[in-house]
Amino acid sequence: MTNALVHSSSPYLRQHAENPVDWLPWGGPAFEKAAREDKPIFLSIGYAACHWCHVMARESFEDRGTADLLNQFFVSIKVDREERPDIDSIYMEAVLALTGQGGWPLSVFLAPDGRPFLGGTYFPPVPRHGLPSFRDLLQDVARAWKESRAALLERGSTLASELKNRPDLATAPAVEMASAQLDRAMRSLLRDFDVRHGGWGNAPKFPQATAIEFLMRQNRRGQEELALDPIRRALLALARGAIRDQVGGGFHRYATDAAWRVPHFEKMLCDNALLTSAFLHAWLATREPEFRDAAEDALRFMGRELLLGEGGFASSLDADSDGGEGRYYLWSAREVRDALGSAADLGLRLFGVREEGPFEGRNVLFLAESPDQVIGTDTGGDATWSHVAALRRALLSRRQERPRPNRDEKVIASWNGLALSAFSEAARILGSAAFLDLARRNAEFLSTALLDEGRARHSWFAGKATSFGFLEDQVGLAAGFLEYYQTTFDERYFQMAVDLCDQALLRFRRVGAGFYDTADDHEPLLTRPSNLQDQALPSANALACTVLLKLYALTGKANFLDPVEESLPRALAMAARFPMAFGQWLVAADLYLEGVTSVALVGPAAEDLGERGEMLRLLHQEYWPNLVVAFRDANANSLVPGLNEKPMRDGRPSAYVCAGTVCYPAVVEVSQLKKLLRPALLAARPGEPTGS
Repeated sequence: MTNALVHSSSPYLRQHAENPVDWLPWGGPAFEKAAREDKPIFLSIGYAACHWCHVMARESFEDRGTADLLNQFFVSIKVDREERPDIDSIYMEAVLALTGQGGWPLSVFLAPDGRPFLGGTYFPPVPRHGLPSFRDLLQDVARAWKESRAALLERGSTLASELKNRPDLATAPAVEMASAQLDRAMRSLLRDFDVRHGGWGNAPKFPQATAIEFLMRQNRRGQEELALDPIRRALLALARGAIRDQVGGGFHRYATDAAWRVPHFEKMLCDNALLTSAFLHAWLATREPEFRDAAEDALRFMGRELLLGEGGFASSLDADSDGGEGRYYLWSAREVRDALGSAADLGLRLFGVREEGPFEGRNVLFLAESPDQVIGTDTGGDATWSHVAALRRALLSRRQERPRPNRDEKVIASWNGLALSAFSEAARILGSAAFLDLARRNAEFLSTALLDEGRARHSWFAGKATSFGFLEDQVGLAAGFLEYYQTTFDERYFQMAVDLCDQALLRFRRVGAGFYDTADDHEPLLTRPSNLQDQALPSANALACTVLLKLYALTGKANFLDPVEESLPRALAMAARFPMAFGQWLVAADLYLEGVTSVALVGPAAEDLGERGEMLRLLHQEYWPNLVVAFRDANANSLVPGLNEKPMRDGRPSAYVCAGTVCYPAVVEVSQLKKLLRPALLAARPGEPTGS
């Protein structure tokens, strides 16, 4: 007997279609049923790769007795947080306000009009760890709804009012836009850095890609003695720890310990895209082979295990496999010996394998020692990593014989935009034809399946796109298309990025306070969210500012600068105090304060023609975080404003550099461009661009 979730577009919801719970999807019919039957709503929010979501499903939602309680006393609604981040955001804030902590599965009790009055996360089947059993909780709530409803509704009204009136950009004080605020944020990050283990915080410990990106920018601004060491330590901890899948590449969601030795095994597209970009940028800045190795491994993982035939990337791989958490990734010493043969002793030492591992006798692999030390210091550099790669290939070949984790094949626009950015950058930074092909396939898919007259669709599954997307989708796709344009100079994607930002201003704009997360024609909810903090994704408001600043430098459209200058001074006041939660805002503030430098190349269309190729190599092979690049075929008209007025000089491929309000004469030699570029980047400041 199936329930109403069987028709859902979400793989996660369909996982619950056989539950004895009479689940309904979010929507009018569920709320009408609750009002008609005078029942409270039980709202359960989770996602396909979530281990504890599966645990609660097995213990409670598949249990007939628990299902009977839910069916008798409640209207039960199931939500995929990846498909409806707006609903998840609102009710996560409610649970945080009620309990002081949140997470998934998110379990919330609502009045029939959507007001939350009680909530939590995972509830066990029996009383445990200070938590009531889920059955006891259901009975208590049902009793209170019958006997003390007025108190519950009053609590719900108070909480709903708090959510609607919570502090945000509209009420935040502004600070002067000055580098001193960035210095304050940097020093806070350095003060809280875990010198022993790398990274920030205790268990659970997250990678913090945007904080690392911000510190790399600070290092570029001349703070080498302060920022470079924490950047290296943080990235080496990730590259060598168990949070990285040392066999198949890519990164798990987070570590459950402070030393990065015990991962939470789910693997998400968004995390891998963000970390890939961070490692690519770190490789450009330091030329440490280990950073390039980690980036390439993550890219290969995404291409091998998340890419769908149509060209989109799937959302995630489950934490569970073969009936338990992480079993796909665990190794006994014997399994390692069988897989590596004569190289077994080397592999056991390198990957920290014990005869009696900590996971029921098995091990999760990490780099226990520097590969140079294990393999031999005379190899060094690329030779060392080639040796490590051979060990990994042998282990991967053996591991692929195991039952694999489930894959959530839902394609999310915003996450794919981040992946497109990573593959596009990798193609030009690493000169990789394979990564360029993956970027091309992804860009073509996104532009046809998830773009509708300048508006992003949120997700796609089995040939069908869902409703119009959120701010994260608009600006995530715009960021991806802009990076792809700078790699291929296919101007269709430049125009798509501009169109997406135009629609963001039209549909999501919150005058004086940035953007809302939902469009003006979106379903009315308890409140219209406008979240500022980084979560699994960078803040959509902050990413919007980042993309708008880059496109402003290329287009000169003043309305692209307006929301940035309205919101950044307010957001920076919070970011300087709480940098860990506002990393993308700090990146946007650095981009604004340091300014965007644009380089326009004009020359023949042929990819391999002399000076243009050398100029591109210069632009692609150094860490220029605030640089945007455009190109015009000298024999054709361009869609990029101002490019048609820029001719080749002396009939040779030419480069035009603009930094803020200053534009320099065209140069035709790589040495001239290099000499011009460094002072231009230092001099760049936001302002009205000039046309020549």
